Amino acid sequence: MTSVLRLLPRPLQVALTVILLGIVGLPIGYVFLASVNSDLAVAAGEFWPEQVSFGNYRQIWSTVPLSRGLANSLLVAGAVALACAAAAVFSAYVLVRHAFRGRRTILRALLGMQSIPGTLLLLPLFVLFATIGYTVGVPIIGTRSSLFITYLTFGLPFSTWIMVTYLRGLPGELVEAATLDGAGTWQILLRIVIPLSWPGLVVAAIFAFLLGWNDVLFASVMTDVDTRTAAVVLQVFGSSAEGGAIPPYGQMMAAALVCALPVVALYLVFQRYIVNGLTSGGEK
Repeated sequence: MTSVLRLLPRPLQVALTVILLGIVGLPIGYVFLASVNSDLAVAAGEFWPEQVSFGNYRQIWSTVPLSRGLANSLLVAGAVALACAAAAVFSAYVLVRHAFRGRRTILRALLGMQSIPGTLLLLPLFVLFATIGYTVGVPIIGTRSSLFITYLTFGLPFSTWIMVTYLRGLPGELVEAATLDGAGTWQILLRIVIPLSWPGLVVAAIFAFLLGWNDVLFASVMTDVDTRTAAVVLQVFGSSAEGGAIPPYGQMMAAALVCALPVVALYLVFQRYIVNGLTSGGEK
């Protein structure tokens, strides 16, 4: 995007930036205004509230189990992000720095796995977890562990490919110099590769985190009332509001914004690492 803007005249750059901000900002602005408006006014199509009230933000915590859903989402998505980042850097280091038979096949398989629609694996995974739980006598469906394993399965190939792309850009002379100095594989990983790979690790972790945070399909099937994630809580809340009088639009909008805040904060905190991690592979 930056290279494209550099080719455009200054007025066109400003106009394009304003248009993009409008496309992104207008829906968010409407959701916020609806969250501080009355349900009747939102149902009538009013955009600007006559009286601003933040009561919806107080009521959602008692109307729906939002706090429990947020805790489940943070726990599962955070664990998946950490596990994907840790496993990805180790796997990518082996794939980049070591030549062995089947290496190219593994790299191609990582890309191929991204083309498999997740919906096709919903029923097989459910049957697999149910069968294992019945065999060993330990329930898996309805627990956070089932979500963790599912998201790890989908997130690890993409995270590994991100780290492969990033580690290819790191100078190999550093690893060779450390090897000549007598450093072992673990010392090289912990003292050289990982400290230099923070941008790539952050990108891999964030993408894995978003996979678990935004998912509704798998979470709605593999969780119960106590282990529902925030996305499922919002879905159930929206479904339960249908068919009645005026749905609680204000509370629904407020709950949606509250669930979006952790992701926004994550991007703001790690913005510098995300930009470096996404562009460093192409620049180097």
